[in-house]
Amino acid sequence: MADARARYSILFVCHGNICRSPTAEGVMRHMLAARGLAASIAVDSAGTHGYHVGEPPDARSASAAAKRGYDLSGQRARQVNDADFAAFDLILAADKHNLADLRGRCPADLQGRLRLMLEPLGEGREVPDPYYGGSQGFEGVLDLLEEACERWLARLSK
Repeated sequence: MADARARYSILFVCHGNICRSPTAEGVMRHMLAARGLAASIAVDSAGTHGYHVGEPPDARSASAAAKRGYDLSGQRARQVNDADFAAFDLILAADKHNLADLRGRCPADLQGRLRLMLEPLGEGREVPDPYYGGSQGFEGVLDLLEEACERWLARLSK
């Protein structure tokens, strides 16, 4: 849930909240802390489906993230709930399928908060799901999310 003290809040969303969205949360949380913005911008992650509720991030995601200095150990999967649409200022979906799921649930007046995670890297770009692949997929996801998070922070600072 968004931190009430924060002035702005971001929710990262993928399918099960064990690979892409917790990685995005970890990357953004790290970048915010490094810039002294952790109290100003709250971040969280969730899944459009509840398959993994309560589970930690996929071990391959956590391992790839740890190699780059990101700690995902405190995260546990959760499913997006109706309150999230009002609680978060920006809701970033990993891919078009998850974005469509979110749009189907989001109240009409809050639809403007929904975007793709990789929007700053180009219209329609999606974070590929590394779940059924090898370790290189998790590294590739990190490459994309690091660049996207940097660009989101640049946009938010304007």
